[in-house]
Amino acid sequence: MKLVIATIKPFKLEEVREALTTVGVRGMMVSDVKGFGAQSGHTEIYRGAEYEVNFVPKLRLELVVPDTLADAAVEAIETSARTGRIGDGKVFVLDVNRAVRVRTGELDLEAI
Repeated sequence: MKLVIATIKPFKLEEVREALTTVGVRGMMVSDVKGFGAQSGHTEIYRGAEYEVNFVPKLRLELVVPDTLADAAVEAIETSARTGRIGDGKVFVLDVNRAVRVRTGELDLEAI
């Protein structure tokens, strides 16, 4: 099993969800996060005053998939989240040693 963690622009969520559903992903967790990288924030004007926004709003997606589905899930995220502009996000893939469905006690692949 693999844990796929992705950060994307918030307005891309529905597109990414549809792409993941198409490749067979059955669920994911979504969190609001803020971060910075190459984008390094930007300047905004509020009530006539200029200020720096150092952390940019993003969404963090977390999904656990079978090993056989990991590459397709990453490709679905990559293609559907891409705008071609700086700040499109990142995708990380980690190994998962164990999964447990709390309600039923099912383990590993049966739990996801």
